[in-house]
Amino acid sequence: MIRPELVGVAEVPDGPPLRLFRRGADFMIVLERNELMSTRMSGSEVALGTMTCDRLADRPAPHLLVGGYGMGFTLRAVLAQLGPDASVTVAELVPGIIEWARGPMAALADGCLDDPRVALVIGDVGATIRSAARRYDAILLDVDNGPDGLTRPGNDGLYGPRGLAAAHSALRAGGVLAVWSAAPDPRFARRLGDSGFDVEEVKVRARENGKGATHVIWFATRR
Repeated sequence: MIRPELVGVAEVPDGPPLRLFRRGADFMIVLERNELMSTRMSGSEVALGTMTCDRLADRPAPHLLVGGYGMGFTLRAVLAQLGPDASVTVAELVPGIIEWARGPMAALADGCLDDPRVALVIGDVGATIRSAARRYDAILLDVDNGPDGLTRPGNDGLYGPRGLAAAHSALRAGGVLAVWSAAPDPRFARRLGDSGFDVEEVKVRARENGKGATHVIWFATRR
């Protein structure tokens, strides 16, 4: 059995560091003892991108906000579906994540960060949301294992009433807030509804072949 090799460590503001491991051709990003993501299980991250774009099919030049970059599966899925007039802002808090994308995982990134439709913001996606007003057609959030601040306590604010109100204000009419989670959270689903969204909860498999653990994506449409 191939032992995992530590490739790099990335500091997280106000949180424990992330570690990038490689085992053969596979990469894993780990927070303490939690495997946050890996190249072996990308199906639900891809679904976050493709299923959001499906809900924007009638918009000729949509503007999407993706937070955060992770391993880029969601960003690449979005770019594959969007036309040349679309624009995508990527907010990534951890500079080391982008360094990995341009370094040891450059082949996986496949140049997506250099796509002319993409604008990269190194910073807190919550601040990016709060600074916007009716700017985005969709906001895609995959910055934790669900609607809680696992990566850093500051992320809790994204999922509370104030954070959801900010997301609601940042979306254009009929815009979509899409939130990825490793598990269901009925209280969060109710909170979305109480914040002015029509909520759809979709279960997706972790692997693109339809196997693996079941994850959840909430698609919350701004009323």
